[in-house]
Amino acid sequence: MKNQLMKMLGERKEEMIQIRRYLHENPELSFKEDKTAQYIIDFYKGKDVEIQTNVGNGYGIIVTIKGGKPGKTIGLRADFDALPIHEETDVPFKSKNEGVMHACGHDGHTAYLLILADCLIQLKSELSGTYKVIHQHAEEVPPGGAKSIVESGLLDDLDAVYGIHLFPTNPAGDVGYRSGYAMAGRTYFKLTIQGVGGHGSSPHLANDAIIAGAYFVTAVQTVVSRRLNPFDMGVITIGSFDGKGQFNVIKDSIEIEGDVRYMTSEIQELIDKEVHRIVKGIEAEFGVTCELEYVPDYPPLYNNPEITAGVVRAIESSSEPEIKKIVEFPPFSGSEDFAYYAAKFPACFFFIGSKPKGVEKAYFNHHPKWDIDEDALLVAAKAVAEVICSNGK
Repeated sequence: MKNQLMKMLGERKEEMIQIRRYLHENPELSFKEDKTAQYIIDFYKGKDVEIQTNVGNGYGIIVTIKGGKPGKTIGLRADFDALPIHEETDVPFKSKNEGVMHACGHDGHTAYLLILADCLIQLKSELSGTYKVIHQHAEEVPPGGAKSIVESGLLDDLDAVYGIHLFPTNPAGDVGYRSGYAMAGRTYFKLTIQGVGGHGSSPHLANDAIIAGAYFVTAVQTVVSRRLNPFDMGVITIGSFDGKGQFNVIKDSIEIEGDVRYMTSEIQELIDKEVHRIVKGIEAEFGVTCELEYVPDYPPLYNNPEITAGVVRAIESSSEPEIKKIVEFPPFSGSEDFAYYAAKFPACFFFIGSKPKGVEKAYFNHHPKWDIDEDALLVAAKAVAEVICSNGK
């Protein structure tokens, strides 16, 4: 079956590319992917599978392929939402939707998995176990689609789940992996500081919210520099300080927004505790009132070591010419809502090199000039196929 599957995938490489280009040309934002979802549903029409639509809090789709032989129940996930980015590439299949772009490779994720799933459907009599193909909406915008799909209960019988991400740091043919904690968790926060406004000539009659906010910006950085073990990863970013006003007016209130990243749940809890402690201290020190909105969205992504070792063995043993090598990646401080699947099921999320040919340094994910080497689509399909054929062992 493996040889037949690999042959079928190779013969359908051009179809993967055309699907990817169609999706790239017609991107849709998170929670608004109705046409993309319908395109995916239409792809499966008339095929011998069970299709569940509108799964979770949006346009999630689960396609169940039941093999003819006993085996495990495996999840395969690809996301299909785009980003609010104005595309600056010069490709002929450039986005037709102004201000919306597939700048993170989700078009490619969907394209490879549609063709892989279709090949599995054709070979289902020889297939061991059951495969649940998860076409997921809204990865880019919290709360995301993954959490609600997991909470639907429709995946409760999974023995393992796999996902991939196109990554421009490595050329097509490279497959990257990381065992254990692989990607960071993320928290959004907004701090509103209420003081007392006044005139710059009479500061003693006011209570300056900007002064209190400036102290918070400085103090919160000591959480990373003085509360975390130097070998632990944590980042606190102040992305917005809204204190604009008149040059001679003491601000009545300000808003600060930021982003927290962490590689383990223990670091998450420590940072959470320390940020709240600092906010209480600012209220006491400056006599202001603080309102803190602190919302953890995506947890750290944990790749099960046993499942990941199986992925590595399967890909290392591959004789497919498109798969050149497997590379151990360092932990990555970006976030991914695949982490919700990995928090409940044994999982591995790995990376497919997609650096465009002929460039020294590729534009990174979420850049308006993002592009891929489309050879990576077949690499993705064959890499996941290797895992399927090894049954993760």
